[in-house]
Amino acid sequence: MIDIRLVREDRAAVASSLGRRGVDADEVEKLYQADNRTRAAVGRRDEVRAQIKDLSRQVGEARRAGDQKLADELSERSRVLGDEEKALEAEAEDAQGEVRRLLLWLPNLPADDAPDGTGAEDNPVVRRWPAEPRRYADHQRVPHWEVGAALGILDLEKGAKLAGSMFPLFRGDGSRLLRALTAFALDHHAGTYEEIRPPTLVRSETMESTGHLPKFADEAYHVERDDLWAIPTAEVPLTSMHRGDILEESELPLRLTAATACFRREAGAAGRDTRGLLRVHEFDKVEIFAYATAEQAAQVHADMVRSVDQLLTALDLEYRVVDLCAGDLGNSARRTFDFEVFAPGADQWLEVSSVSWFGDYQARRANVRYRPAAGGQPRFCHTLNGSALAWARIWAALMETGRQDDGRVRLPEVLAPYLGGRVVVGAAADA
Repeated sequence: MIDIRLVREDRAAVASSLGRRGVDADEVEKLYQADNRTRAAVGRRDEVRAQIKDLSRQVGEARRAGDQKLADELSERSRVLGDEEKALEAEAEDAQGEVRRLLLWLPNLPADDAPDGTGAEDNPVVRRWPAEPRRYADHQRVPHWEVGAALGILDLEKGAKLAGSMFPLFRGDGSRLLRALTAFALDHHAGTYEEIRPPTLVRSETMESTGHLPKFADEAYHVERDDLWAIPTAEVPLTSMHRGDILEESELPLRLTAATACFRREAGAAGRDTRGLLRVHEFDKVEIFAYATAEQAAQVHADMVRSVDQLLTALDLEYRVVDLCAGDLGNSARRTFDFEVFAPGADQWLEVSSVSWFGDYQARRANVRYRPAAGGQPRFCHTLNGSALAWARIWAALMETGRQDDGRVRLPEVLAPYLGGRVVVGAAADA
């Protein structure tokens, strides 16, 4: 959540910043007024508490002096004030709850250098690889769902039979390719990032810490009986690993990576890009994540972007990097770079990674702080994360890009160590 002090000190500036994201200035004004009510109620409550405390002292003095009549009068005044204090406490709690509710729904302030714009059409492409667009042969223009079905390595019908549409089932070399991609990415980050295997189901406060709750509850899978949520990304549990903790500055930046299944209802995407693996409810992904200081954040963000660059060039996929404009940023992000690979069979650019800096927005929700080495009060960490990578769409792009004129698929050589030395998928793969 944003720092409420920013609203108190210059709500016009906050409204202007959030206006870049399409947030109405009235939402900031509501927060400002709710905060004023909270502070007023808390102030009145504290004044009454001080009076009650002073009356308690006077009652004791009166009793010690043998003046029971005065003691009884003071006790009655204290009782009346006690009832007033309870009412003020309830008022303060209601006002504080309103402030928190508004803070939980407001998005993060976009970074000053995030481009202006209202949607995806305003996102500038900052670079592409290779620099010149590739030309694709007709045999590469076959969509991956046809390639996978022909090779017997993608069975969408069986997946739908088991769980419903948009739950894919991979078979044989198709499944092994997912495992190879995961091992490849984890090995790429070994030594720099600590590998974590977090739970796939998490508590509501864990989802709330990243900003996925309450705003995006409809996009997530909820196990109501246990009040647990299936994670939409490993960012969720990694952000909360140190929820409520105070780290030492010497520990930062603290880099973590995790391979998990991810679950998303995609409730707002009904009917769009539902063929094959373009949009699925369950997919595997490797995430990279970091806690950092404000001063470290820019370099950590750049390092993450470079890491995704390295993965995609190693996989020899044509891709472009998009700088998300203020109006297209994720709710919690201040700055994001999206990576999109080109899938020639689907004839689409497919987002496979978002590398984001969140400032202290998530850390405030999760109360993750660090103790400055130079001393002073603990400060909120900055959090950053990126997909490295989301495999469903990578799998699709590899199938289409690597398809040969005989129907087989040649995979990048970098995956050979994870595929038993083989890089060709097809009936004559060993030939």
